[in-house]
Amino acid sequence: MPPTLPAPPTEWLHHLEDEADAAFLYRELARAEPDRGRADLYLSLADVEDRHVDMWRKLLAENGHPVGIPTPSRPARFRAWLARRLGGSVLLPVLLAEEGREVKGYLRLYDSTPDGPVGPTALQLAQESKGHAQTLARMTGAEGEPWHRTGAGGFLRNVVYGFNDGLTANFGLVAGMIGAQGSLEMAGHTVVVAGIAGMMADALSMGASGYLAAKSEREVFEHEIAMEREEIRLMPELEREELSLLYQAKGIPAAQAESLSAQVMSDPARALDEKVREELRIGEASSTPMREAWVTGTATALGAFIPVAPLLVSTEPWAIWMSFALAMASHFAVGAARSAFTGRGLFRSGMDMFLVGLGVAAVGYVLGNWIVGIL
Repeated sequence: MPPTLPAPPTEWLHHLEDEADAAFLYRELARAEPDRGRADLYLSLADVEDRHVDMWRKLLAENGHPVGIPTPSRPARFRAWLARRLGGSVLLPVLLAEEGREVKGYLRLYDSTPDGPVGPTALQLAQESKGHAQTLARMTGAEGEPWHRTGAGGFLRNVVYGFNDGLTANFGLVAGMIGAQGSLEMAGHTVVVAGIAGMMADALSMGASGYLAAKSEREVFEHEIAMEREEIRLMPELEREELSLLYQAKGIPAAQAESLSAQVMSDPARALDEKVREELRIGEASSTPMREAWVTGTATALGAFIPVAPLLVSTEPWAIWMSFALAMASHFAVGAARSAFTGRGLFRSGMDMFLVGLGVAAVGYVLGNWIVGIL
């Protein structure tokens, strides 16, 4: 019988799958992007990711582990589904975070075996992933070294934050009311009314907070842009010098930076765009205050409704346990869903939110019981 080959390194297969997922998502971005220039850029990035897939397949084959091209993973297909319905902007922060993780992962792989079979490949992939991260950072208006950045984007943050706030706060309220009354039978419809009122109040509060935060941020940006426009109009020479210094800080030779800044400043509209991007670090608006309000408020209402739903059907003891089970399962589910964007383990991410929900419910019940006892 032929000798049994050892299993391929798990880390190699992980990077292969990540590169294949990235190629798939860049093409989804290109498909959803109305601007032809940006779409072509995404397609170019996808082609590079295809080359990365080929590099990993070649490395695996050379070490006795021939493999095919991986199909898109479930998290990648889920992200693509979101992009088709919510717009490609939802994928940009996800891909930026993923490129950042790839840079660190490839550098760690290179440091562990610089002279091994994977060393040169890992170093090259780290360099190219870093370039991808910088390209995406410029497109999203991110500052600093993007491969050190984490985050899942504004939309996901609002959905998770709103849903978790509504779910946790309202379940804590329901648990506190039950604790205060001693049982659901004694509380009657009081707990249900409190739960519905809490859901509406929390949703309106969170929606209003999201609206005001987004509106305030936009107003600040508009004020800064208006000031920059006036500076270009009133002090063009000073602004040209500032732009030249920005280019020189990026490594462009002084003479070339002077020429480039003079060319840009010859067109006030182009100069404003360049100054906003390079000096103010303000990217394109990815949302509106009203959209922020709807997303956050709706997510909060949905989360807050879950612990109340069984109590609308019955006030029997089983409804309490059903409410508890649904709330805990929802905490775990939203935490697990977050792992598709953060890259953390599904179970660990789900357990984080599960334990938070459990703790809040316990504190709410004990406080409700304690307050009634001292009154």
